Amino acid sequence: MPTPRSAAAPVSTAESRTAPAAVLWDMDGTLVDSEPYWMATERELAHEQGATWTDEQALAMVGQEITQTARSLREQAGVPGTDEEIAERLVNRVADRIRANGPPWRPGARELLDELSAAGIPSALVTMSYREMAQAVLESLPAGTFAVVVTGDEVTRGKPHPEPYLTAARLLDVDIRRCVAIEDSIPGVASAEASGAATIAVPLMVDIPPAPGRTLLPSLAGVTVADLSRVAAAHLDTH
Repeated sequence: MPTPRSAAAPVSTAESRTAPAAVLWDMDGTLVDSEPYWMATERELAHEQGATWTDEQALAMVGQEITQTARSLREQAGVPGTDEEIAERLVNRVADRIRANGPPWRPGARELLDELSAAGIPSALVTMSYREMAQAVLESLPAGTFAVVVTGDEVTRGKPHPEPYLTAARLLDVDIRRCVAIEDSIPGVASAEASGAATIAVPLMVDIPPAPGRTLLPSLAGVTVADLSRVAAAHLDTH
């Protein structure tokens, strides 16, 4: 495992054997490197109106609710329709790109998913993408890879609010404090930490600063169930 930068206390041998009750995965930027698909689609919608959509505007949308992106496209680029209509167009076009090109898996993500499944540790997908987008990714995975799927169109308050992660833990019937969440964005990390889950941040498009109890990794490549167990145990020790 790449050496994490974490403010958590050292983990004892006994604690390192404590497996997480579940692992809660963000999707875009964490499980799959789909952010370029989102950014390309945002630019496409803006260009259709004769407007531009800069890299800075696109990066500001990373990890946000899709309706927030839709609102920004409507207000800043003149994309027509309601926020919900624009969000639906965004989701459908990104899902089409995923299906046409295949999910661009992030390093180590598939391997860790397989190891969790073999160990009998449930995984949940907790994403602000809508069900249609999540389904495009799930179609390429073995049935049952995720015991629970929570999507942005199925919660009242999205990230950075803790509702998405709390919903996943409730559906899995597990204690959120015994779960490990894996995220790549600032809103996502805020949501996971506010829920009470042990949180691993694997930044991709946007830097995430260190914070007490937060584990920062450059990649999931080489990360194992034993590594997640150490993070979970350290979290329980400090909570």
